Amino acid sequence: MFQEIKYYRFGEAGILLEFGDGISVEMNQQIHNISRWLNENPFDGFIETVPAYNTLTVLYDPMKFAHPEKSAFELAKNRVKMRMESMPKEEASSRHVIKIPVCYGSDFGPDLENVAKLNSLSPEEVIKIHTENTYYVYMLGFAPGFPFLGGMSSRISAPRLSSPRLSIPKGSVGIAGKQTGIYPIETPGGWQLIGRTPLELFRPSLNPPTLIEAGDQVKFYEITLEEYHSWEADHGHND
Repeated sequence: MFQEIKYYRFGEAGILLEFGDGISVEMNQQIHNISRWLNENPFDGFIETVPAYNTLTVLYDPMKFAHPEKSAFELAKNRVKMRMESMPKEEASSRHVIKIPVCYGSDFGPDLENVAKLNSLSPEEVIKIHTENTYYVYMLGFAPGFPFLGGMSSRISAPRLSSPRLSIPKGSVGIAGKQTGIYPIETPGGWQLIGRTPLELFRPSLNPPTLIEAGDQVKFYEITLEEYHSWEADHGHND
């Protein structure tokens, strides 16, 4: 199961596990299964895991692996391998499907018209295509809770902005290349903005603090401006 994995040093206290060159849902699910298993069954000196598209970084305390003849990296790598060998066989599990309401266009989606023109579509067609797929969350990154979603149709792909915005409101839904994502907090960014959700993606007072987690699935659906403001009023959301 794990013979294809390559192990590399990651600084003085990390191991980078590389699962392959490409990107696939199956590979990414395996990475998250291993990440979850290591966090639930840590070895002495284990700190945390950082899953990505096709890699998993395991961070450890090198002081726990002091040895006169062997490196901390080799000892920690062997401990990771032992833990992985004890993993139960994973069965296909149903992933959470998070439904995300989005108000498209206008001030919430200033780049919707541009994305439509780039692809010789109408704004309505972009919205239809964006909402008809179910997306897979490969990883969280860039900003707390920012989901990198796979599965977007190439019919609505668009390049990043040549000049990034200095401030993007939280909840903004954007497109960059063949990916779509949601800004969970106000931050600079260069994705083409097509809409905004009233949902709070990053909730630091809760556990877990992110509404969406890696390995989940996301489904967008369109709401009106009135529904957006009604959602804000009902849930106390403030921009």
